[in-house]
Amino acid sequence: MPKAMVLEEFNKPLVEVEYPLSKLGQGEMLVKLEASGVCGSDVHMWRGKDHRTPLPLILGHEGVGRVVELGQTRRDIYGQPLRPDDLVIWDRGVTCNSCYYCAVKKEPSLCVNRKVYGINVSCKDAPHFRGCYAEYLVLFEGTKVLKIPDDVAPEVLVAASCSGATSAHTHQLCGITEGDSVVIQGPGPVGLFALAFALDSGAATTIVIGAQGDERRLKLAEDFGATHTLNVSDTTEEERRRFVMAHTGGHGADVVIDTTGSPKALAEGVRLTAKGGTYALPGVAVPIGQVPISFYEDVALKNVRIQGVWVSDTRHLYQAVKLVLSGRYPFDKLVTHKFDLEEATRAMETMERKEAIKAVLRP
Repeated sequence: MPKAMVLEEFNKPLVEVEYPLSKLGQGEMLVKLEASGVCGSDVHMWRGKDHRTPLPLILGHEGVGRVVELGQTRRDIYGQPLRPDDLVIWDRGVTCNSCYYCAVKKEPSLCVNRKVYGINVSCKDAPHFRGCYAEYLVLFEGTKVLKIPDDVAPEVLVAASCSGATSAHTHQLCGITEGDSVVIQGPGPVGLFALAFALDSGAATTIVIGAQGDERRLKLAEDFGATHTLNVSDTTEEERRRFVMAHTGGHGADVVIDTTGSPKALAEGVRLTAKGGTYALPGVAVPIGQVPISFYEDVALKNVRIQGVWVSDTRHLYQAVKLVLSGRYPFDKLVTHKFDLEEATRAMETMERKEAIKAVLRP
């Protein structure tokens, strides 16, 4: 029987479990996974920091795979018919299209009934395979699917489904335009995608800030095209502020994007934001407590917009996939570690220690 790596207890190694493949329901699709991304959110869930986590759970919301079987005739978002052996990527969230946020606000990422593979759907009941740390995945009816060319390496594209899509959502909300200055806090996968989107929009100055252990990530940011990089471990906060001011005409950055979720980084980032600028928070994915921000001096007096960013929807996945497939940026260098499915716990440990820029499982 096909196997999966299951989260049964927080902070414990994942357990290898075999499940039978069930008959597909109406509109479902069976996919054989070829690459499963190990996301920082997976580590949060493994550590019990995400309140959405039901146990037992097959982790993994980033995946690329091949169609095995379809419950009925299906087409991808381009209108192409889907057939067995097609290489596909899919929107990790499945929305209801009828709640207030879907139907009225047109914000499907806020859907109150949103089902997310590997995050809030337990594997307790059949068809079990609802997360990507497995050999197979059963896609819900209504999942938005994109067919991708056969010559694309699945492990290179897999991060587009979360890191890339979240960065595309951030880009949409921030509205980066030609000539803008952009500071990105955190050179991980979300930060590197954010950098690529900023550069694609014509940002003139891009400053990426990392911390101890981020040296390889900062070098990759330079390979992507960042104009400057800074390391928290060998600069003071005041030195970083002066650097940003010196490279933005003394104004601060038009857009600052935090991808770390660190309270200390957030307090610093809002101070680096220019008057009339935007501070975006795609890195805040779990509760982080209180952040010491002076809302008078750093927000109100500067007319700064603080922009929350919660996950993404299909248009953002589409944009991220297009960006990767464009070949303009070295996304192939993002994947530094590959693991067999049985090594999923070690893969998460590697991500947690920041030894990997991006780790991928090969089911």
